[in-house]
Amino acid sequence: MINNLEFAERLKKVMDHYQLSAASFADTINVQRSSISHLLSGRNKPSLDFVLKVLDKYKDVELYWLLNGKGSFPKRPTTDPLPPVEQQTIIKPTSGAGQPISTKKIDKIIIFYNDGTFQHYHS
Repeated sequence: MINNLEFAERLKKVMDHYQLSAASFADTINVQRSSISHLLSGRNKPSLDFVLKVLDKYKDVELYWLLNGKGSFPKRPTTDPLPPVEQQTIIKPTSGAGQPISTKKIDKIIIFYNDGTFQHYHS
């Protein structure tokens, strides 16, 4: 369970690291300024949408660190990163007639490690 006040302290660290005011932080992740105020005061818990916006915009923020203080900030690089999506060979499954089974494309992959860190990749 997230401790609101501890989450607020970690959110302040992120804003301090990037030298952002609460208003400019809200603007960069496209949330209402009052949302930031309520989070910083400990009044509200962060929504999943809010957390994902922070992680998407600020790549140095780790999920586990932001939510419960485990891990590090800014994020430390991993020792064995996956190659960028452009360098990977993608095999598309086909039906017996050689037609693609699905036209769906992967948007994001998140890998969680047992030490509480994670990486996410966008296509």
